[in-house]
Amino acid sequence: MIIGVLALQGDFALHAQALQRIGVRWKEVRKPGELEGLSGLIMPGGESTTLLKLMDAWDFFPALEKFHAAGKPIFGTCAGLILLARDVESPQQRSLGFIDITAERNAYGRQKESFEAEVTVDLGSGPAPLKVIFIRAPRIRRMGPAVTSLAEHRGECIMAREGSVLVAAFHPELTTDETVHRYFAGIARSAGA
Repeated sequence: MIIGVLALQGDFALHAQALQRIGVRWKEVRKPGELEGLSGLIMPGGESTTLLKLMDAWDFFPALEKFHAAGKPIFGTCAGLILLARDVESPQQRSLGFIDITAERNAYGRQKESFEAEVTVDLGSGPAPLKVIFIRAPRIRRMGPAVTSLAEHRGECIMAREGSVLVAAFHPELTTDETVHRYFAGIARSAGA
């Protein structure tokens, strides 16, 4: 099993390190053809409009649509969540629409308003504590009926899943807790079984 990490912009190297720590093989993805043979893909945080421009320049959208249609798991954090959402607000922008949520960009404030919190996450083996870090994070403003909330902060969903698509408004790669990366690796392993 090899999980790709979209390496166009953002904190992709820290996701790769988290995968390495849990013993999962990974590969940086910079061109659409590099999605071939992957068991899953992580779309990291960064700046969503910059990521969109880079993805357009490399014509990533058709390759990602094919990857998703094949049932390959995709995990988007922060800007990755925005790119995977069905709808994007503040302002509106193009997205892939792979998960039935509405994302509001920068809804938790600017860089200086970044914060850490302790939340409870339930990834199938009961509630567990998880430290989360928000940096210019988006808010999930709406969830479709097929979307499951996996973690909340102050009554709002901050991590959700629909089928093979997982999103988080926070940055799990910025902590040493590999819970979320282990969970996504498990999704990828199951999808390939």
